[in-house]
Amino acid sequence: MTAQKGAAFLLKISDGATTPVYQTVAGLRTTQMSITGDTVVITSKDSGGWRELLSGAGVRTVSVSASGIFLGSTAENQIRTNAMAGTLDDYELSFEDGAKLRGRFLIQKLDYAGDFNGERNYAMQLESSGAVVPA
Repeated sequence: MTAQKGAAFLLKISDGATTPVYQTVAGLRTTQMSITGDTVVITSKDSGGWRELLSGAGVRTVSVSASGIFLGSTAENQIRTNAMAGTLDDYELSFEDGAKLRGRFLIQKLDYAGDFNGERNYAMQLESSGAVVPA
């Protein structure tokens, strides 16, 4: 198994068409994904003193954090519009090995920052709504 490049881990947003085309959110420098799930404990007297969990139960979520340089792309403008309106949208996470995950996400947080003589950068946090599935 070979190491994969972080630059190939991309966040993309759907154009909203019937057959969607996903555009890379340009200017990303870092991207992070976390998959979490609640556990449903079904331990009983018959468990022999060991905790037992129910497979497939509980709530699973995918969180995505990203930050980068603001370039004023169409995708970035769509993200800002979604953040202001609290709108769910379709996103895709793609990886260097060709694997992709798609799902609906809500922008939980969008931060902009900039220095007097430097570039404007941003950071955002997205939370999944519904299933996130391989594409």
